[in-house]
Amino acid sequence: MSDTLPPPPPAQPRSGCLTALMAMFGIIMLLPGLCAILFGGMSVFEVGRIDSDMAPLVFLGLVVGIGGVALVWAAIKGRRG
Repeated sequence: MSDTLPPPPPAQPRSGCLTALMAMFGIIMLLPGLCAILFGGMSVFEVGRIDSDMAPLVFLGLVVGIGGVALVWAAIKGRRG
């Protein structure tokens, strides 16, 4: 008797529509990250630091932008099976 397990069933491919939606929303989420880099960079060049009232908005924009990068990456990479 052998103790081998049967191979797992193949993973079902993801819908093309879902992949397109993930990519589109990811690209849209990149825009706040781009604005955060732009306004944060302008603030650093003009004042030498990021103003305390603007810092949370820059941080939030960067977090949303990182989420957009992750969403686009997940759409391109696909499901691991």
